[in-house]
This record gives sequence, C-alpha cells and structure tokens, in this order.
Amino acid sequence: MQELKFKCDPSKDAVFGHGFADEIGNFDWNETIRIVENATEADVRRVLAKARRNVKPLTPEEFAILISPAADPFLEEMAQLSRHFTLERFGKTISMYIPMYVSNACTNKCVYCGFNHDNPFTRTTLTPDQVENECKAIKKLGPFENLLVVSGEYPSLCGVEYLEKVLHRCRPYFHNLTIEVQPMKAADYYRLTESGLNGVVCFQETYHREAYKKYHPRGMKSHFDWRLNGFDRMGEAGVHKIGMGVLLGLEDWRADTIMMARHLRYLQKRYWRSRFSVNFPRMRPSESGYQPKVIINDRELARLTFAFRIFDHDIDISFSTREAPYYRDHIMRLGVTSMSAGSQTEPGGYATSPEALEQFEVSDDRSPMSVAEAIRTNGYEPVWKDWDAIFD
Repeated sequence: MQELKFKCDPSKDAVFGHGFADEIGNFDWNETIRIVENATEADVRRVLAKARRNVKPLTPEEFAILISPAADPFLEEMAQLSRHFTLERFGKTISMYIPMYVSNACTNKCVYCGFNHDNPFTRTTLTPDQVENECKAIKKLGPFENLLVVSGEYPSLCGVEYLEKVLHRCRPYFHNLTIEVQPMKAADYYRLTESGLNGVVCFQETYHREAYKKYHPRGMKSHFDWRLNGFDRMGEAGVHKIGMGVLLGLEDWRADTIMMARHLRYLQKRYWRSRFSVNFPRMRPSESGYQPKVIINDRELARLTFAFRIFDHDIDISFSTREAPYYRDHIMRLGVTSMSAGSQTEPGGYATSPEALEQFEVSDDRSPMSVAEAIRTNGYEPVWKDWDAIFD
C-alpha cells in the first residue's frame, strides 16, 4: 500500500486526538439557551437586515436568534430569503440519493436506536455478493448515482477491510459513494478514499456532553470526544464531503443546532477543501420503544431549515424519508437541496433480507420515480449524480 499523506498528522488520533472536543468547552450549554430565550423581535430584524445585505456571513449567535421564539412571526420572510439564497447557489435542482444498509450488527447500546446491541433480534451483515445484488436492485428503482452505505457500529464485522470490499462492489454501479458507519481513524478514512469513497456522514446525536452519556451508556459510541473529533479526522484524511447532524428530540433542539453551527464554522476554517452537508432528522419510532424528550413541530423544523440556509448559503441541506411526503414536497422549494427516496432501513431490504431488523420507520414510502415526479411538479429538476465517472 502506498504511503499515506495527510494535511495534518494522523498520529494525533491514535487515542482521541485534538479537535472540536477541545473547543466545545468554550461554549456553555445554558448560556446558549439564554441567547435564544433573550432574543427579541428587534434582534431578529437586525439579523435579517444583515442577511439581506449579504456582505458578511452570519455568526452562530445570529443563527440562534433566527431559531428563537422571537423569530416565529418572521417565518414567511425567512422562507423567501432562504429560497432566494438556495436558488442563487443551487438553482432549481434537488440531488437524489438512496441509502443501502449493509449490517444491523452493533456493539453500542444507544437507548433510542433499533440497532441497540441488547435488542433480541437476529442480526444481518451482507456478504459482498449480497451487496452487489442490492446494488442491482437499487438500479432498477431509478437512475441513482449517489449511494449512502449504512451499517451499525461493529468494527470487527464492518471495519475498514469489510467496507473496502463493499465500496469495490458498489463502485461499478454508482459514481458517488458515501458511508455512515462508526467513526474511524484518519488513516482508515484515507484508505477508503483510495477505494472510491467520496463522503462520510456522522450524527453527533447531541452536543450535550452529560446527556450524551445517558443516551450512549455502552460501546465505542459512549466516548463523546472520539465521536466529536471524528469530523476532524475526516478533514485530515481529505474526505471530499462531510455530513453532520443532530437527532432532534434528544435534548433542546435549538441548543444542539447552535452547537452544530459552531462546529461547522470550526470545520470550514480548518478543512476548507471539504464540502459540508447537514441533516435535521426528527426521532422516528424504532424497535427500542424510546420516546423523544423534546418535540419539534413542522413549523419549527421549517424555520430551522430556513435559518440554516440563511446562515450558510453553500451547505447541502438534506431531508430523508423520515419526513412525510406532503412536508418534503413543500420544503423542497424553500432551502432543501438533496433528498432520499425509496429508502429501506434494514440490511438487504431491496433484494436480500426485506424482513431484517430496521433502524427506524420511514414516513415517505413513495417510489423514487414518484418522488422525482413530485419534484418536477414543483418546477424543480431531480439530479441523480454530482459528476461523471470520468472525473474520478
């Protein structure tokens, strides 16, 4: 194997490493909530006026004002501003992707997840041949070129060697490959980029350090710093696109997304060659039976989406099939830039093992072509790939 070259020293990540975990202590959780609680309508007008001038990017603290209760009367104005910035940067396009779950085996004991290690269900991990069968089945659903490979966090079963085999089987069928798996070392991320990896998605779930321990009591995921610094390791390895997200429903959703905005700005300054995306998944029913601590309603989720687009004009904002069809059809014109379709959240769900344990229930079960037609009905164009194979 050729010598690995990094923009940063990968030896730093041998245990937990330096990264945003060393910076997050500068931001107090309760003080972050107070920024939201103390915001006034005058503050909202000031931030929106700055956004319209479009001279300087908003700060995370200004983003906090836009998701505060004080901003609720400005929803329509925020929607139009979000639409303007989205059209200016992305045009009338929606990028299409589909997830492929390759394993539901997991060593973690996340209290809210259907893949929880203690759930008494038979686990499935696809063989390379089964992975290829899934690829063939997906291609029959629609002309997808953006594939998200998802697995539970079980390094001995689904480590870098296994993922290399998966990527090699998927590459002939898809031009853009992204993974959502356990956080890895920078050297492992780099190794996978050499095997065709384009992007990595990782959900921090919550930025509240103490609460994080409660939701993740056992397994490698219980190590808050290791997971949080994973984004630095992706940047060090030169991952082309880094996806971020928090699980809306665990803790105060406003504080969590403000922390994510701070994290994004940190990453953009240090790993400016990478692109970034965000996702706002609301908790869905799973086999764990866990009920959300906090509910974010449709109006609040819309305002969060608009606020994040106003905060960052270039970021890819993705909505998955967790959300209902009518909601996705309306939000796509106001800030969203990518959507999944036809999703199965169990390994082998497209061809091999459709009865396997799923991670969560989907709300939008329309076929990919039906979703594409809804996009066209809204005056937008579904885009099935980001670039041609000739550029790889």
